[in-house]
Amino acid sequence: MPSICDVLPSAAAVLSAAGAVDTLGLTERIGDVRRVAVMLVDGMGWHLLPELCADAPLLATVLAGDAGRLDELACTFPSTTPTSLVSLGTGATPGEHGILGFTVKLPDADRVLPHIIWRDDPPAAQWQPVPTWFERLHRAEVSARAVLPAPFIGSGLTEAAYRGAEFHATTTGEDYAARVAEQLRAAPGLVYGYTAELDTAAHLFGIGSPEWHAAAARVDALLTRLVEALPSDAALLVTADHGGVNVPANSRIDLDADPRLSAGIRVVAGDPRVRYLHTDPGAASDVLAAWTELLDGRAEVRSRDDAVAAGLFGPVHPDHLARIGDVVVSCIGDAAVLATAHEPPEVAKLVGFHGADTPAEMAIPLITFRG
Repeated sequence: MPSICDVLPSAAAVLSAAGAVDTLGLTERIGDVRRVAVMLVDGMGWHLLPELCADAPLLATVLAGDAGRLDELACTFPSTTPTSLVSLGTGATPGEHGILGFTVKLPDADRVLPHIIWRDDPPAAQWQPVPTWFERLHRAEVSARAVLPAPFIGSGLTEAAYRGAEFHATTTGEDYAARVAEQLRAAPGLVYGYTAELDTAAHLFGIGSPEWHAAAARVDALLTRLVEALPSDAALLVTADHGGVNVPANSRIDLDADPRLSAGIRVVAGDPRVRYLHTDPGAASDVLAAWTELLDGRAEVRSRDDAVAAGLFGPVHPDHLARIGDVVVSCIGDAAVLATAHEPPEVAKLVGFHGADTPAEMAIPLITFRG
C-alpha cells in the first residue's frame, strides 16, 4: 500500500527535483506542472469520507468520481499527528525519523516529551536527524514554501517536519485559502498547507457530531477555494495524517485506577490508543503478562522487541529504540487506555481518538486536482 511517505517525493519528482522518484505515479494523472500545492487536512481519514460528504459538496463530487482523482494511502504507525507530519515531511518511516508517538519518554530521564508543544529541548535536528523534502528541494533549487499558523513557526515539530521550507506565517481570522493561493501563484515550486479544524472537532465533540459536520463544511469550502484558484500549470494534492474513532465511556480503561495495570510501570507515554509502558527494572515480563490478560480482546500487547520485529514502525534506528516503551499496547475496536495520574485531565474528556493501527485510523485519502 502506498503511504504518506510517498507524497512529497512524488511531488518533488513532478517538479523535476534531482533524486526524487514518483512512486505514486502523479505525473501520469497531472501531467507537466510547475507548481504543486500539498494540503494536509488533519483527521480526514479515508473511512470518514462518506460521512463527511453530507456537508462537503466538493468531497461528495470527488467520492462520486466527478472531480479530481481519489486514491487510498496509509499513514504510519502510530497514527498520530506528530508521527504522520514528520513521515510526510521526510518521506521516512517513524523508526527512521524517530518521532515515534504523540508523547515519548526521553532516553536519559523519566520525562515525557509532548511533541505538539515541543520547542527546542531537545534540539530538533538532533532529535529528528533525517533530511526533510523541503531541504532536498531547496538543495535542488526548487522553491519549497509552507503556509502555517504563526504559533507553529519555530516549534520543534515544525522544524522536524518542515525544516528547509520558506515559512509564511498566518494569523487567526486571516483568509488562509487566499494566502496559500497567493504563494502558489508567486513562484513555481511546492507550497504546503495544513488545517486542524476537523481533527479538533473530532477530539472535542466526536466524529459525526454537529460541530464535526460544521468543521467539514468549512474544510470543504477551503478546498473548493484552492481548487478554483489553481493556475493552469498547477496541481493540488489533498491528503490527511490519520482517521479516527469515537470511544464511548464503557470502552475506556484507566490504568491508574487499576493496581493490576499500574504495577511495575515507571513512565507512561504514547496516547490513549497506543500506550508505551516503561517499566521498573525487572518488571517488563510481569507487566506484559498482566496487560495481555487484562486487555484480551481490547488491545494487542507486545514487548518492544516484538513490536519492532513485527515492523510496526518500519526499520528502527538503534538511537531511537529507547523511545519505544518496554511494553507497547495498541488498542483494537473502540477501546482506549487512559492514564489519569500521568496526563492532563483534558485527555480523559476527549470523545474522538486515534493512534492505533486499525483501518479506521490508518487509511487516508490522496485527492489530486489539476488546474
